[in-house]
Amino acid sequence: MVAPPAHLPSPAPALGNDEVLRIRNDFPILNRPVNGQPLVYLDSGATSQNPTSVLEAEQEFYEQRNAAVHRGAHHLAVEATDVFEDARETVAAFIGAGVDELIWTSNATEGLNLLSYSFLNASLPGAPAEAARFALGAGDRIVVTEMEHHANLIPWQQLAARTGATLDYIPVDDSGALDLEAAARLIGPRTRVLAFTHASNVLGTINPVNDLVALGRAVGALVVLDACQSAPHLELDVKALDVDFAVFSGHKMLGPTGIGGLYGRSELLNAMPPFLTGGSMITTVTMDRAGFLPSPQRFEAGTQRISQAVALAAAANYLTETGLARIHAWEATLGQRLVEGLEAIPGIRVLGPAAGRERIGLAAFDVAGVHAHDVGQFLDSRGIAVRVGHHCAQPLHRRLGLTASTRASTYLYNTTDDVDAFLDAVAGVRPYFNA
Repeated sequence: MVAPPAHLPSPAPALGNDEVLRIRNDFPILNRPVNGQPLVYLDSGATSQNPTSVLEAEQEFYEQRNAAVHRGAHHLAVEATDVFEDARETVAAFIGAGVDELIWTSNATEGLNLLSYSFLNASLPGAPAEAARFALGAGDRIVVTEMEHHANLIPWQQLAARTGATLDYIPVDDSGALDLEAAARLIGPRTRVLAFTHASNVLGTINPVNDLVALGRAVGALVVLDACQSAPHLELDVKALDVDFAVFSGHKMLGPTGIGGLYGRSELLNAMPPFLTGGSMITTVTMDRAGFLPSPQRFEAGTQRISQAVALAAAANYLTETGLARIHAWEATLGQRLVEGLEAIPGIRVLGPAAGRERIGLAAFDVAGVHAHDVGQFLDSRGIAVRVGHHCAQPLHRRLGLTASTRASTYLYNTTDDVDAFLDAVAGVRPYFNA
């Protein structure tokens, strides 16, 4: 291997089991037993666990700085506002956004609803002239994909129904890849919104963002990225990806629940009608009208998620210090180990890319003759936590001929021993149920 030039830092060594075992010590919950067995947590695709630094950051806020932000002039209020906006700066930098381009939301679902309702408000009579670019009507088209989480499907369904626009979707093939030829046919001059997931929460597929963005740019569509399964695991730069909007959830990236983010280009956010109105997002108010602040306060009415934002910043720092490239490389290794092991077990059908093809560190699968919920209960009896059901992706499961599947998802605190314990347990499912 050729050493890097002297003026460049040497690449950080890849994560391995020894370092992961040290990382696990930062996560108190991973030391507890479940059903008399050591906990093997393979459900981070739903909710990740929290390191001590995140737990302490939220507790320290309540113990030392608890006050409303952007309102009081007393010392605690000033400190609370400072740490709140410092958190915004940290998380904005984490995704490559400007500090005025990150809006705090409760989760990614709220961020997507914020967009769809703002676009709806732009479509109503009396909307301001600068909001016209977001207005939709009969003949306009919204394009999503067949692999979307319900959070990136239903808000667009509702917007189409309320404005008269048409909702189209890019189909997936049997391997879980998007049909880009179909995408090129569907994305046309009347496409106003193109919304798609960066990485599938069911298939593990990493979508070709550059190709999709190029199709959207060619017709002037607004491009919306669901980064829930990428922000925690991949180096994310929303500017480099050239998307107009992106959403993510804190609880999937070592942060607390109740906090997420919406990225938007500043010129777009400042032209969008507000979603929620009230205190903290206004300039001047009379009894018959109000003026609205610029982004991000424009979309942050009421008392904010202060402690959660502070804790999410601590999570972003933890991930940055560990190294997203290293995390992704380790999870890719675990993902391949999952798929190779599952494919070797008789009666198991793995969804998404086959072994050897790129995927994030998760694998969903079907066990012939055994319902996914029974699979989950069997694994839980052995201390192994996985997700079962349709994973908020019913249309995708329907396309694959299923109603439910079992999903194992890894993160930076999982070892190869975790994966092997899971595979050993899965191998015993069909014999146990006489399937």
